[in-house]
Amino acid sequence: MDSIKAGLAGGFGALLVIAVYGILAVPVPGGQNVVASPEAALMLDFGRELMASNCNGIGAPIVNITEGILNDADSGIAGNYWGLDAFNRTIQVWKTGDKSYCALVRYTGRFAAIAGQISPGGSRVLTGKENGVVTGGYKAIITDATLLTTPSWKTNGNVGTVDYRCDADGNCPGAVNWLDQYFASGYSFDQPWWGWIYRAGGNKVWVNAITGNQGDII
Repeated sequence: MDSIKAGLAGGFGALLVIAVYGILAVPVPGGQNVVASPEAALMLDFGRELMASNCNGIGAPIVNITEGILNDADSGIAGNYWGLDAFNRTIQVWKTGDKSYCALVRYTGRFAAIAGQISPGGSRVLTGKENGVVTGGYKAIITDATLLTTPSWKTNGNVGTVDYRCDADGNCPGAVNWLDQYFASGYSFDQPWWGWIYRAGGNKVWVNAITGNQGDII
C-alpha cells in the first residue's frame, strides 16, 4: 500500500520511505511470522489504535485530508511485490509540542494479486485472480519538524488522487511523500503502531501488523 508497510526490509533503506509511500510488509521483530487459525487471522483492532485520542494533540488537527492512491506496489514477508493496491487514505496531523507532531493515517481500499508472485503470507504462488479489501493504517510521530509556510497541498479536504505507477519490481515513479507536502526537510519520523488486514473472501485473510503476521490471501 502506501509503499509503507512499516519496518525495514525489501530493499528499502529507511522506515521513512516505507511509511510514506505505501505498504511494505516485513517480519515482526525477531523475524517471526505468526501462523494462526483463520479465526485469529480475522482480528486486527486498528480502529482502537487509530483513535484521535491516541495522539494527545493540541486543539484541532492542523492537517485533515483525504488522498486517493492508485497502483501502489504491495510486498509480503518474502520481500517480493505480490500485488497492486488502490485506496483512499485519511491523514490527520496534530501538533503535540515544539517541532513535534502526531499523525494518524487510515486506509480503505482494494488489492489485486500479480500472477506468479509468492503470496504475501509466503505460503503459495499467486494465480493473479486473488483480490479483495484492505483496511488499516498507522500512527506516526514526527519530530524536529518545521511546517512549511505555504504547504504544497491544502490542509483540509480532498487533495486528489496520485497514481504511483508501480511495477512488479517495486519501482514507483509516481510516488509522493505526503510529509514533504507539509514539512521542511530534516524532520524525523517514527511509527509506534502500524497494521493492515487483507480479506480475499471466506477464510482467506492476511494480517500484517507490528504485533505479528497471520494467515494469507490464498
